[in-house]
Amino acid sequence: MTQETGTLRFALLDASHGDTNTRRNFRRELDADLAEFDATESELPSHFDFDGVVVTGSRASVYWDEEWIPPLVDYVADAADRDVPILGVCYGHQVVAEALGGRVEDMGEYEIGYREVSRTTESELFEGIDETFTVFTTHSDAVTELPAGAELLAENDYGVHAFRKGHAWGVQFHPEYDTDTAEAVTKGKDLPDERIQSVLDGITAENYDAACEAKRLFDNFAAYARRVRMDAAA
Repeated sequence: MTQETGTLRFALLDASHGDTNTRRNFRRELDADLAEFDATESELPSHFDFDGVVVTGSRASVYWDEEWIPPLVDYVADAADRDVPILGVCYGHQVVAEALGGRVEDMGEYEIGYREVSRTTESELFEGIDETFTVFTTHSDAVTELPAGAELLAENDYGVHAFRKGHAWGVQFHPEYDTDTAEAVTKGKDLPDERIQSVLDGITAENYDAACEAKRLFDNFAAYARRVRMDAAA
């Protein structure tokens, strides 16, 4: 790990197929120096000397037969074995679950738009966030079986929305999204026009302001990573 004091250094494993919104959003939200890797181009770190690893969303499914996916899952599993703090978001959440022995499956439906999620227990990651909170969601896969020993942290009627195992955390929703990203992603979905319009109608300043509460988890993750670094240096 890096020195006990000073700026955190995270590996950002970008699975977004080069979507410019993704890196912009994570650069804005993560209080750390980011070493950025395009996972879809099989770019992964050659080491684990980071204070944390963050895995982004993707249009892929973790169970697809694409050559870049198994190495990404293996890297996350190896980082977890080395007690590196990990945060997976949406697809990244599913990668973390897969890497640690959980199960990810097609839901047969789509959750998309600003929706409510409820915490199931107290958690460092959700410190300062209400028990029920608003988030932007967009996914048709879900973690249907948690890794052995993992703790469910949040859920809604579509299933698991957050879990933790050891130093690894996953959140199914997108706390990093701004309204431009939410609109662009929604317009790109192959869904009925009326459903697309309904989601777009819900992308309002009021809903975005409510969802900003969940952005606090990025600072909470950074604080956790710093504590892990300090404990390792003690």
